[in-house]
Amino acid sequence: MMPDKRSLALITGGSSGIGLALAKALLRDGMDICLLARDEEKLNHAKTELSPLKIEKAQNIYTLSCDVTDYERLNAVLNQWAQVSGIPDLVINSAGITYPGYFQELEIDIFKRLMDVNYFGTLYVIKSLIYGMIARGSGKIVNISSQAGFIGVFGYSAYSASKYAVRGLSDVLRAELKPLGIQVSIVFPPDTQTPQLDFEAPLKPIETKEIAGSSSAMTADAVAEAIFKGVRKGRYVILPGMEGKLFYRLTNILGNLTYPIMDLMVRKAQKKKLKQ
Repeated sequence: MMPDKRSLALITGGSSGIGLALAKALLRDGMDICLLARDEEKLNHAKTELSPLKIEKAQNIYTLSCDVTDYERLNAVLNQWAQVSGIPDLVINSAGITYPGYFQELEIDIFKRLMDVNYFGTLYVIKSLIYGMIARGSGKIVNISSQAGFIGVFGYSAYSASKYAVRGLSDVLRAELKPLGIQVSIVFPPDTQTPQLDFEAPLKPIETKEIAGSSSAMTADAVAEAIFKGVRKGRYVILPGMEGKLFYRLTNILGNLTYPIMDLMVRKAQKKKLKQ
């Protein structure tokens, strides 16, 4: 992604899903990578899976076992690592979780947990590394939001709120950091074939499943490829998949008309629910 010297990328949530797929793409492009996740066993497994993909023997694959919601420890771990390996050229905030359900049935702790991981986990990583990037005058930051980060989707009150927060943070950082030589991108992936998608499937309200309709999930590799190309081209908004691009543009064109359309989709789903 960045020629001349071998560049370094940090990927949170890098032991599985989109994060792992991005690690594969970046390794094949000749970068050093660092995977950050909580589960050390999964990190070791990911490193074993990634090692054969190196195009240069000297490429490094670092792993850091840490919880992105624990700012004090995260800050200490990242600063200690950066002192040895250097400030990363590319930071990808891919750590994220979801928990769908009807708003009235979701416990408060679920809302807090999703904000902690999806929003504050993104914020904490950037806050820990931004001083070094500013001092160097360069760097790229990629924040993974969701299509639920630009339209409120029935059944995702906790998740959508956290991903909207990522969008708001990214919008401000794009404006503030661009004059300092730092590129910010935000990604709005559709449903993606990951362990997280498997986890949420039985939790989705019937209305949520009906609204999603027959849309097929993208593979993590396809999403990673779209992100890779978007970052390389310097894009701020990255929309993997044709459906995502169309949905985003329609949402912006229709404006407030999206709400009655969503209401209609919900009513249709609920009628079908009653017939079951």
